[in-house]
Amino acid sequence: MAYLQMQGITKLYPTSGVLANDGVDLAVDENEIHAVIGENGAGKSTLMKLLYGLEHPDGGEITFRGETVVIKDPFAANRLGIGMVHQHFKLVSDFTVAENVVLGSEPRKRGLFIDRQTAVKDVGVVIEEHGFSVDPKRRIKDLTVGQMQQVEIVKMLYRNAELLILDEPTSVLTEQEIERLFVTLRNLLERGKTIILITHKLEEVMQMSHRVTVMRGGKVVAVRNTSDVDKRELSRLMVGKDILLEVNREQKTFGDPILELRDITIRCRGQGRPLLDTINLQVRSGELVGIAGVGGNGLAEIEDVIGGLRHASSGQIFLHGEDVTALGPEDLREVGLAYVPADRLHRGASLPSSVRENCIVTKHHDFLKAGVLQRRNTREFTEELIDHFSIDAAEGMPVGNLSGGNIQKMILARELAADTDFILFSEPTWGLDIASSQFVYERMLELRARGAGVLLISSNLDEILGLADTILVMYRGRVVGRLENTEAVTKEIIGEYMLGLRDDSEPVGAAAPSEVHRG
Repeated sequence: MAYLQMQGITKLYPTSGVLANDGVDLAVDENEIHAVIGENGAGKSTLMKLLYGLEHPDGGEITFRGETVVIKDPFAANRLGIGMVHQHFKLVSDFTVAENVVLGSEPRKRGLFIDRQTAVKDVGVVIEEHGFSVDPKRRIKDLTVGQMQQVEIVKMLYRNAELLILDEPTSVLTEQEIERLFVTLRNLLERGKTIILITHKLEEVMQMSHRVTVMRGGKVVAVRNTSDVDKRELSRLMVGKDILLEVNREQKTFGDPILELRDITIRCRGQGRPLLDTINLQVRSGELVGIAGVGGNGLAEIEDVIGGLRHASSGQIFLHGEDVTALGPEDLREVGLAYVPADRLHRGASLPSSVRENCIVTKHHDFLKAGVLQRRNTREFTEELIDHFSIDAAEGMPVGNLSGGNIQKMILARELAADTDFILFSEPTWGLDIASSQFVYERMLELRARGAGVLLISSNLDEILGLADTILVMYRGRVVGRLENTEAVTKEIIGEYMLGLRDDSEPVGAAAPSEVHRG
């Protein structure tokens, strides 16, 4: 018998009528990495929630270590030795890293008071042992999205689970961080752990897993030994048809600057090094600029300052030649900014609100007549976006009921509908499946082709290399590499800039964004 056996698992959501799991069978052997893949809405995350006690099945049976088990909640899962890292972060923003990691199992003094010093020490040991780059004393709200993901992984490692469920664990990690995670997973295997890996990245499936279960439409459609398949066959099994796995970026000339940052600097009191240090960049008409870097080196701050969520200590920002340095998010939208944030749950969407309300929030004035909202028009507009972007949702459904991938597609649909000539994408395909990612890439290249300026902030170097005309690399708050994207530019070269091993940064005040290296 398999180490973990899930048989005939069924889960129906009565409110939406969605049959998320339809008689699913999953068998995982002890001490293997077993990948579970499928498009958004295929049912893989729901299956893992049932295994972790976050949801309860309507039918079926779970056998773990030879015994039939009923997992009522995550605490019961933890007692069985099952741990899970969620795609959506389960962190308390005002708590420190250490407080989040030990939450529910805090070390105590004399059995009464929380021993924060011991917590910091113990969590620091786990962080150091596995090569993570977060400070156990820092508050969650001060971390980048990538660092938050690291904290979720540390939480699981701290609890020493025997069966580890990782739901899209590398979505916001850089190539270097992913390699460190893979080393960690191999070490865990050597210690006898068993790992279930949910991912959209087929390269990770091929590199890390022993076997793979493919889900589509709430059912298992295939189980394969990873060594017996390739990425193209897996993508066909996921989608039900062959899909293109490349992007075609035609070379073209660029127009005038649409967005320009001049000597943008962000300083914080008490910190010796600026968070952003004299950043100069341009995004021209018809140009797609990609920004790469390891979390904590200024990418989040660039996103914040362009999105109007944080003001620079010095420097200027221009959009269409107009100084917009002091504008906030609402005013920036009025002058032509469209923005897909990395943090889709808190910045990109209102989870209690309906899909319709989220889709019209940036342009609700367009649906007013004599001060009255025209509900029929808003409904038709939303349903058109749902259909065009293949969002698995009803227009009146609360966004919090959607899968992470469908929330991301909804945000993309809303921002692309803005019909502007500049758009900022930050981690746009995080959590999206292959077909959805391909759709996003095609839309980005369409924007570029019609003369829009596109700025892409991404931890996915394949994405950067496949799409960008110009690549900027950040390290310690500075642009240390400015590269024209030619065949000579590789992930290894970009990685050297990201780690500070190369530095071609221009003198302070010299913008010259067109003077780029050619690999």
